[in-house]
Amino acid sequence: MKRYSLQTLLLGWLVLCGHFVKAQVKGKPSFSGIYPHLAMYNNEGECGTGAVVPWAGKLWVITYGPHLPFGSSDKLYEVSADLKQTVFPGSIGGTPANRMIHSESKQLFIGPYAVNEEGNVRVIPYKAMPGRHTGNARHLKDPKNKILYGTMEEGVYEVDVATLKPTMLYEDGNVDRAKAADKATYQFKGLLPGTHGKGFYSGQGVAVYSNNGEPGKRAEIDFDIESGVLAEWDGKDWKVVRRNQFVEVTGPGGIYGNKKPETDPIWATGWDHKSVLLGVRDHNKWTFYRLPKASHAYDGAHGWNTEWPRIRDVGTAAKPDYLMTMHGMFWQFPGGFTSKNAAGIRPRSSYLKVIGDYTRWNNQLVFGCDDSAQREFLNKRKAKGGIEGPGQSNSNLWFTSLDLPDQLGPNTAEGSVWLNESVKAGDTSEPMLFAGWPYRSVWIQNNGDSEVSFAMEVDKSGNGSWVALKSVSVKPKTAQRINFTNAETGEWIRLKSGKATNVSAHFYYSTDDKRSTSPDAIFNGLTQATTAKSTAGLIYGLGDNRRALALAAMDYEGGKAKEVGYYELDADMKLVRKDDQKTLGFIKTKFAIPQKVVTVDASSVLVVDDKGRRWRLPLGNEAFTGLTDQGALRVCREVATERDLFNCHGTFYELPAENADGYAKIRPVSSHNFRINDYASYRGLLVMTGLDVAKATDNKHIIVSNDKKAAVWAGAIDDLWKMGKPTGRGGPWKNTKVTANKASDPYLIGFYDKKKLSISHNASAAVTFTLEADPVGNGPWMVYKTFTVKPGETLNFDFPREFASRWVRFKTNANCQATTWLDYK
Repeated sequence: MKRYSLQTLLLGWLVLCGHFVKAQVKGKPSFSGIYPHLAMYNNEGECGTGAVVPWAGKLWVITYGPHLPFGSSDKLYEVSADLKQTVFPGSIGGTPANRMIHSESKQLFIGPYAVNEEGNVRVIPYKAMPGRHTGNARHLKDPKNKILYGTMEEGVYEVDVATLKPTMLYEDGNVDRAKAADKATYQFKGLLPGTHGKGFYSGQGVAVYSNNGEPGKRAEIDFDIESGVLAEWDGKDWKVVRRNQFVEVTGPGGIYGNKKPETDPIWATGWDHKSVLLGVRDHNKWTFYRLPKASHAYDGAHGWNTEWPRIRDVGTAAKPDYLMTMHGMFWQFPGGFTSKNAAGIRPRSSYLKVIGDYTRWNNQLVFGCDDSAQREFLNKRKAKGGIEGPGQSNSNLWFTSLDLPDQLGPNTAEGSVWLNESVKAGDTSEPMLFAGWPYRSVWIQNNGDSEVSFAMEVDKSGNGSWVALKSVSVKPKTAQRINFTNAETGEWIRLKSGKATNVSAHFYYSTDDKRSTSPDAIFNGLTQATTAKSTAGLIYGLGDNRRALALAAMDYEGGKAKEVGYYELDADMKLVRKDDQKTLGFIKTKFAIPQKVVTVDASSVLVVDDKGRRWRLPLGNEAFTGLTDQGALRVCREVATERDLFNCHGTFYELPAENADGYAKIRPVSSHNFRINDYASYRGLLVMTGLDVAKATDNKHIIVSNDKKAAVWAGAIDDLWKMGKPTGRGGPWKNTKVTANKASDPYLIGFYDKKKLSISHNASAAVTFTLEADPVGNGPWMVYKTFTVKPGETLNFDFPREFASRWVRFKTNANCQATTWLDYK
């Protein structure tokens, strides 16, 4: 880890001000709101964006490395309105994600820096205030003159806003370890349960602190163990509020702190393996709610996969507009949310970027992202082969329109209130969000030995008043799926068990996917799967501060590749041929496409994950089979930090890390007909190869080399939503010899729009097929429907629009040769 000399900074706890190194912006290109020249690099295993704040007429940005409590090569950046980037020469790095505007002193506190209203910067050195700064809070007793800092390892400091002198209140967990231990996975003081601190905020006489992880190796494997904490401190004693994974802690005052700290609410977001958690503190007590998850890529008991989810006001002073990010969904969040005014949370759209912070600036939204980590941490799997991460970590800003949060992926989401849990008679679940989707259902599975009646109640207006909606009786060892009509309304819904039992209750919400099956024009020029020739190549983000993307260019004829040469894509997005046989050889060896990582058979794509679990995915164009078998298409790669992009048989999927349950929680993003050879992250962009250069002349997303022999496509990862709605065909069985009562492999059905099933067999007598659904992803299996199919008959079934599950599988009551074929359109 690179360290800066802090000798000058230590004198008087101050200050390096003034002169910055300027970068020019004239003529710089942009792609889908990403400006490559604004990319931020460090020399660490990760380069995330910790904070993005407009202040003193500029946009201020900090980056962070993964576990660097004493400083790092990360920087403080200043971006002007004309997008000139300036690096503060006194930057001391670290792992900061804190930001707060202290109104009385007219300073922005961002990481270990204090910026006054003229844009002058002072520094609090890590020797004086070590730790991974995760949050700031208004001081409980002297908010005019002091500010609180919280660290990820339970350090708490109060800082004099005039002198910047810190006073330690609780020692950071890294301090009593040798500096050689900087890379240790878990460092904590034992003050609170959990580890990996995230949120810090104050009000109502307390400072509230959250963490989202659990120490120990088990947390690196099992996603569903007890983990994390929400706690509060009254200036003297700590109190554990709840033992779950929590991240954001804030209030309506946001980055300034609450205007009326005695009465304004405090909000906290978190999750467990069942669903998203939302807490609100008002009237000196906490109330908790649940929301469904759009993505499970943020799961993991260690807490590393989340970065910093936020709730931020992206409106104006006259019209506040709170935007919440949580588990891959943009949410509309009501600024007046309390336990007695809990109406108005609505899903907007789902996204793929990993976002650390965001703000409104110059009538745009600016997202600070965590794009490309040199270390992929625990995100390893067979499907990627032995591929390495980029040579150097980097991330970027993403500039979008104000309404982009409504324009990305469908807001389909699901989550449980109970999951294989023992409940007593009269037990009531926590409230689950009920409003915001046209199609809503719940799966209830009674694992007990007697029939149980479950009452459903709704809070119609979010004021805490509950009324009966309906009830359902579920027989022992069975499940029911209950649909909700548009007439059944309410902000929140909860369940009450009539008897003691073991139960799962999983809600599934969806909307119409109005996307076309045709790709957007931004993808014009990508080679069609049925086209024999393609301009392609392997790509790799270079290290050693070369800050370019390397391309080992190839021309494909069918599945056979012919070497073209070595090229580099620079910050100006110029693709230039170079003579560098060493780097070319490195890419061809280390980034070769792994062979036979999936199996394509007549029925579907079979994936066997690293735990030996079997999963089946739909087929696309038949041309993908040969290209996949010949290793002409990369199947899996990390493009956003700590989750993978899986491109298989014509569909892009979001694939959580194995420690977030991996393929069990895979999510289709878009289907296509392109033979994409390779893809990677570079300067915040998604870059792809596999082009028909002759058709690329009018597409600004395609960069052709100076010698016209190589080309790449560049855009944002969230452009993939425009490639075409997910479609496919296949099933777990196609003329397959099956054994009575033996279940098929799971077959993906979640997130597809129109679904049709065809069943047939070769037996001489009628055969009964049982369709089981797994709405959760990792169990439990629930019987949905049975079909009796006569000899020689093909039975067709159209799934109702409101049907929703993640996986399906089939059983028969007799040995036979069977086909269960599903078409998704």
